[in-house]
Amino acid sequence: MAVYGIHASHEQIHPSRLLDAVRRAEQAGFAAAMSSDHFAPWTTAQGHSGFAWSWLGAALQATSLPFGVVTAPGQRYHPAISAQAMATLAAMYPDRLWVALGTGEASNEHITGDGWPRKQVRTARLRECVDIIRALLNGEEVSHDGLVTVDRARLWTLPETPPALYGAAVSPETARWCAEWADGLITVNAPADRLRQMVDAYRDAGGRGPLALQVHLSWAPTDDEALAIAHEQWRGNVFSPPVCWDLELPAHFDEVARFITPDDVRGVVNVSADLAQHAAWLREYAELGFDLIQLHHVGQEQDAFIDAFGGKVLGELCD
Repeated sequence: MAVYGIHASHEQIHPSRLLDAVRRAEQAGFAAAMSSDHFAPWTTAQGHSGFAWSWLGAALQATSLPFGVVTAPGQRYHPAISAQAMATLAAMYPDRLWVALGTGEASNEHITGDGWPRKQVRTARLRECVDIIRALLNGEEVSHDGLVTVDRARLWTLPETPPALYGAAVSPETARWCAEWADGLITVNAPADRLRQMVDAYRDAGGRGPLALQVHLSWAPTDDEALAIAHEQWRGNVFSPPVCWDLELPAHFDEVARFITPDDVRGVVNVSADLAQHAAWLREYAELGFDLIQLHHVGQEQDAFIDAFGGKVLGELCD
C-alpha cells in the first residue's frame, strides 16, 4: 500500500509556518514528509526560501515522520558538505532520512558565480558526486579530481545506516540513467502514460528501491478558488526543461509566466474542489506502482488542506 506524505515547500512558506504545517500533518494522519531545497523561490509571488538542512533538523525533532529532501550537489554544495549534512541528520534520527539527488537548476546554483554547465556536464558531475557521497557515508577517506575536487575528506560522525540516495528524474531517459546508481526514484505528477513510461524505464533498467511521486495539487472550497490559487502561486512552474533549468532569477520566471492562463496551470497541477476527485487521482498514482506519494498543495495556506485531506482523503485511500 502506498504511503502518503506532505511536501514542505520552502520557496513558498516561512520555515516556522512550514514546521507548524508538518506537525499538523502528522496529527492529521500524513505518514511521511519531504522538503524542497532552494536558494530562491521560483517567482516573486512565492516569496520565501528557507535553508532546508537546518529546517530538517528541527522538523525531524518536532515530529516522528520520515523525511526526504531533493538536493543538487556539485555547485552550490560541495559533495563532502552534502554528505556531512546527510550523515549528521541520519546519525541523530536513524532510518528517517532519504535524499534525492538531481542536477539542479540555475535559479539556485548561479549564486556561486560559476558558469552554469550544459546538461551533459551537470549529469556527469552529479554521477561523480554520487560516488563521492556514498564513499564518505561508508566511512572512507576520499580524494577526487574531476568535475568536482575532493582532498582527503572523511566524515567523523557516521550513522549506523546511511540514508538512501534516490535519483530525481522528469524523463524516462533520466529515470533509466538513475537505475545505474539510485536506491529509489522520485518524479513529479504527469499524465498516467508518461508516469508509466518513467516507472517502466527505471524498473526495466534494473532500478531498485521505492518509487516516490511529488504531486502538485490545489484544493479550495470552490473550483474557482482552487484554480486562482494554482495560477497565482504556480504559473511560473509550467515550463518544461530546459526553460526551468536555465532561468536564473524569480524576475525571469515572472516575465515568462506573464501570459500563462489559469487553464494552462491545470497541465501541471491537479486542481479541484472535489476531494473525491483528488482521492481518485492519488489512487491512480498508487496503482501505477508508486510507493510514496508526497502531496504538495501549491497554496501558501496549508491548514485547511491538511485538515481536509487528513480527515477525508487519506482515510479513504488507506482503508
